Amino acid sequence: MPEFVSLQTSEDFPGVGTILLNRPPMNALSRQVQTELAEAAREATLRDDIKSVVVYGGPKVLAAGADIKEMNDMEYAEMRKVAGRLQRDIGSISTIPKPTVAAITGYALGGGLEVALGADRRIAGDNAKLGVPEVLLGVIPGGGGTQRLARLIGPAKAKDLVFTGRFVGAAEALQIGLVDEVVAPDEVYNAALKWASQFSGAAGVAIAAAKAAIDEGLDVDLATGLKIEEHVFAALFATEDRKIGMASFIENGPGKAKFVGK
Repeated sequence: MPEFVSLQTSEDFPGVGTILLNRPPMNALSRQVQTELAEAAREATLRDDIKSVVVYGGPKVLAAGADIKEMNDMEYAEMRKVAGRLQRDIGSISTIPKPTVAAITGYALGGGLEVALGADRRIAGDNAKLGVPEVLLGVIPGGGGTQRLARLIGPAKAKDLVFTGRFVGAAEALQIGLVDEVVAPDEVYNAALKWASQFSGAAGVAIAAAKAAIDEGLDVDLATGLKIEEHVFAALFATEDRKIGMASFIENGPGKAKFVGK
């Protein structure tokens, strides 16, 4: 059984899974936490009853970064062996082929912000502090931060945050596109659940295809991205949901289809 990261569901929000980080006091991302995070992401991917995912660290903090005490004695030869796995595990939220949202309370720093960067959407409390302060330790973000941050907010703004290691508040994070919504601190989790719950009856196969087309397309040139779209679009015509959706539209109009996720 996992000790620090769990995948939970609630009858109040059917179809929504919550990946909960729970390693007090600051949810430091130790090697064990990283492994359990990746396992929770895999479980969320495989479970048919989960249609969308919220990543949450509790009411006080998402995560305040990696466990520096654990890293302190590591030399190059050792880190070289584990850096790839560290990057994959911290970024594992990005591999879930379902809508994902990070509910950010308190601090989301270093690896904590990198976890949130793997989500499709980020909702923060108005008291949240976000940043990638690794340069203050003599290193750089190693959990995908240099790449996902630059793709999200652009290279100039990403370099400002990475070079200085400074924290940004919720208002600035919203202004630069680092988060998508700011709410009162005690409303963060509910806002994330409400956003995620809208997909409980959606065409999950089509959403997964859309997510793949967008994410994979960002890594290639436009012509290749259009080819990716072409292939995943055509493949959806082999699904039951496509037949159900189009038949329902013809018979009843838009928005009334009952999809089966196949």
